[in-house]
Parts: sequence; C-alpha cells; structure tokens
Amino acid sequence: MDSEFEENLLEDQELYEHFRFIADKGQGLMRLDKYVTQKIENATRTKVQKAIDLGTILVNDKQVKSNYQVKPTDIITVVLPNPPRNPELIAENIPIEIAYEDESIILVNKNPGMVVHPGYNNYTGTLVNALLYHIQQLPAYSDEMRPGLVHRIDKDTSGLILIAKTEDALVYLAKQFFDHSISRVYNALVWGDLKEDKGTIDANLARDQKDRKLMAVYMDESVGKHSVTHYTVLERFGFCTLIECKLETGRTHQIRAHMRHLGHPLFADESYGGMKIQKYSKLPKYEQFIQNCFELMPRQALHARTLGFIHPSTKQFIHFESELPADFTAVLNKIRAYGT
Repeated sequence: MDSEFEENLLEDQELYEHFRFIADKGQGLMRLDKYVTQKIENATRTKVQKAIDLGTILVNDKQVKSNYQVKPTDIITVVLPNPPRNPELIAENIPIEIAYEDESIILVNKNPGMVVHPGYNNYTGTLVNALLYHIQQLPAYSDEMRPGLVHRIDKDTSGLILIAKTEDALVYLAKQFFDHSISRVYNALVWGDLKEDKGTIDANLARDQKDRKLMAVYMDESVGKHSVTHYTVLERFGFCTLIECKLETGRTHQIRAHMRHLGHPLFADESYGGMKIQKYSKLPKYEQFIQNCFELMPRQALHARTLGFIHPSTKQFIHFESELPADFTAVLNKIRAYGT
C-alpha cells in the first residue's frame, strides 16, 4: 500500500505525549533542536528538526521553529499519533452490543463513554479490549494498538462503528474510508435555531493552535485537511435544534468543530463550548431546566446513526441504522415537553 494512503489513514489520530521536559531554572538559551537532541537517546539533529517542522515537538503547547531559544521553565513535549508502547493488549470480558457480524466484519453499536482504542494512560476498558475477548485475533495494519479499526468515533459519541476481522477486509474497508465512499449519517442536537433548513460546511480542519486536543476551522486552504459536512434540520425547539449530519469527509471532531464554527456548538459538548447555557429562552426556570438536561446526558449530543459501505467479501452495498440511545432520547422528550 502506498505511503500517501497510509498517511491518510493515520492523519486524524489523536496526539499522545511521549516525552516531556521542563527546562531548568538555570537553563541558558539553547536552540530547541539542539536541546531535544541532547535529551532523547539516539535522536539525530535532522530527525528532530523534521519533527519540529511537522508540529510534533511543542514548546508550552505551541508549535515553534527549530531555532527557538529554550528558556528556563519552558515545557517541551514530543507528541506523536500513536500511543507510547504498551507491553500488550489485554482481552477483557466487557459487554458490547454487536449489531452485525460475519466472517469478515463486526458492526458494534457503541455506548457513550466507551473509548474505542487503547491510548496514553488508557490501556484497558476500551472497545478493542472487548473485541479481543470476543474474537481473540484482530488484524493490525499500521498501528498495533488499533487492531481491526478502520475508523473511530469519540469516547462520548454513541453509535455505529465498523471493525474488520481479516487483513483483506481491513484493507478493503480502509480504502473506502480513504476514498470517502462510506455513507455516514449522524444525529446531533445543537444550540440555537439554525437559519436554514439545509446547509453545507466546507472548510479545512487542523489542530487548534490554542489547544491541540481540539480541532479548528481554517479558511486558508494551505492549512489542515479539507472537510465537508452536510446538515439538515429535523426538529426545531427554539433554543436548540435537532439536525442530521451527513459526512462527505471524516476528520477528527469534524461535526463538533464545524458546528462550533457556525456558532451552534453541540449541546453538552464541554470541549467545544456546548456546556455554556445559551440565553435563548425566557421560559420559566430555563437555566435549571438546561442543567437537568445536562445531568440526563452529560456528554455531547452526537450519535452515529447510519453506516453504509460495500461489503469486503460479497462486494454488495449494505446499510445499517442505530436508534438514538436512552440518554439522547430522554433529553429530546424532556425538551419537547418543556416547549409545550
């Protein structure tokens, strides 16, 4: 498989901290590339400079250049798109809801709160740990910590996720995700009343310069990766709106970042501003009502509703749908009752 394909498969992974250095209070000024080369065993100046250019070596959580002068108490971190090596993946008997399974694939309806794959400081209790217990062996492509996975959804997003059981299925499905030929539709509850019944967000996404755990929209086409989300209004409540989002691309936090960019962050999405109570209503006890909703669904209101793809063995298009989970449904029912 070519390097461009592999790069795109890995482009949206989280960044994990591998090394962390705090410059001494008596540290004299020193170029960043020289400082890091001295700190990491077997690191060459050339490799360190390339890593700095790629943005995987940060100073005080910000990207800088190789000639940056390290100063006392600066925090230098090396972040990479794969977690630090864990001795082994552990199979765990964790209940999961399997929506479909055959000799090639498994389709799981993931509950909110479950992490998809092991990562830094989070090596157990994940969907991958549960899957290893279920089928013993999963194929690995580029990252041994993500066996069988051709995509993922966030910890607090519920819904459908597809897993390959064989090497051939993994490559075949990964190519569909790479080509953006997979059909994916999400349901989301967003703050505010969208002006249009339908719309499209077409913009580049890249790491937020202020917080690299988040994604941000950049109108400069030279920054980040192209991303497209088509949305349709399903139900209006005045202070919030239930929408359907169809993904044309599948970038990290795509819907969450796109909706924040529109000024309509996802309801209860703490990372992207959705936990701030928007003053959209003057109805009685409005703020207390919203707090009650947050308690019912203490996570972003996002659900991976449908997934359609060409089966790796039969070569036929198949389509699956997942109903909204209990917490999402409870909040919608509460909002509908409050509005009337």
